[in-house]
Amino acid sequence: MANWLVALPVFNEVNHVAEVLDEVRRFAGDVLVVDDGSSDGTAELLAEYTGIAVVTHEQNQGYGAALRTAFDYAIEHNYEAIVTIDCDGQHQPQLIPDMISALRRHHEPRIDIISGSRYLQEFDGDSAAPADRRRINFEITAQLNEQLRLNLTDTFCGFKAYRTEALKSLNITDTGYAMPLQLWIQAACAGLVIEEFPVPRIYLEEERSFGGSLDDSRRRMAHYQDVISREMSRLAESCPDLLSANRCLS
Repeated sequence: MANWLVALPVFNEVNHVAEVLDEVRRFAGDVLVVDDGSSDGTAELLAEYTGIAVVTHEQNQGYGAALRTAFDYAIEHNYEAIVTIDCDGQHQPQLIPDMISALRRHHEPRIDIISGSRYLQEFDGDSAAPADRRRINFEITAQLNEQLRLNLTDTFCGFKAYRTEALKSLNITDTGYAMPLQLWIQAACAGLVIEEFPVPRIYLEEERSFGGSLDDSRRRMAHYQDVISREMSRLAESCPDLLSANRCLS
């Protein structure tokens, strides 16, 4: 699988983007940065780079919107696969080739999504996750596992590898941080095969903001529940076996 892309969603990451991007380029050929309306100097820094593709949102649209742009780019440019990696220093770019190798292993059925998990395995030096984030992640993960018959350990990790063909079966409309929840529900409905990949747990800035009311953990949880409920209701007729099908490799 030589024809693959690494995409970084970026919003106001002037303190991290150069270091992360330089490291990503050591392990990837084709690199896309989706600048989601940065206003802190990130755009100017990216303009100094050559050999990468940059798509810019004139205004901030949200994390989910940046990933949707990356998915569309991969499809439009006929990439076989895409790896998404966050630009806040939480992910290790040296694992990119391993994720691609895991994606292209010859399974029957073949794997559609390799999803990084910070809780599948303990690594030396793992950071302690902020308590509210860990609690919400565990609760949402357990809920989706039960409702969708999945076997996930980390619902929210942004470090993933996707077969581009599989992305064509998704219709991502959530533009914010709840986008992964919509993705899991649609992936289960589409019968996509998911496998988790252990990654270290790194938190460099525990105080990073979700923005607005989502910084309150109760409101964030309520928002996530609303997204889950709406997506499950929307797909109820088109995917009546959603609650009984087991879509995940263990």
